Amino acid sequence: MALGRPFRLHRRLARLDRDDWPAPTVDDPAPRFDSAPQRSVGGHRVPVAVGLRPRLLGLAHLDRAAAGPGLLIPHCAAVHTFGMRFALDVYFLGPGDEILAVRRAVPPRRFVARRGAVAVLELPAQSQRTSISASDSSAK
Repeated sequence: MALGRPFRLHRRLARLDRDDWPAPTVDDPAPRFDSAPQRSVGGHRVPVAVGLRPRLLGLAHLDRAAAGPGLLIPHCAAVHTFGMRFALDVYFLGPGDEILAVRRAVPPRRFVARRGAVAVLELPAQSQRTSISASDSSAK
């Protein structure tokens, strides 16, 4: 019985015409990050994933435009790209926000990890504005 209510809600949403939905813009990132604290890493201001849901979902199930500037996941050394709609540049950060490793253009349905990382910065891949260098990573 517990599955009946979510299924009915899903059927109602399925009847909505996707053309009627407002298109997300870069200025209007995903609502799941509205209340998230912001932090500057490598010259980029990104939301910080705090709590179980933002940490688990990350940028999954979002269009590239809705993903915004990216996401910082603290206390993390591994991420997955299951449910992603675009490739990610994944930066593994050390204790002082220095870059330990970079995995560029990680496609959907992958798992990447780096031993010793204390945070992970996820950025949409293949964008000149999102690339950061080791010299930029020391800025907070």
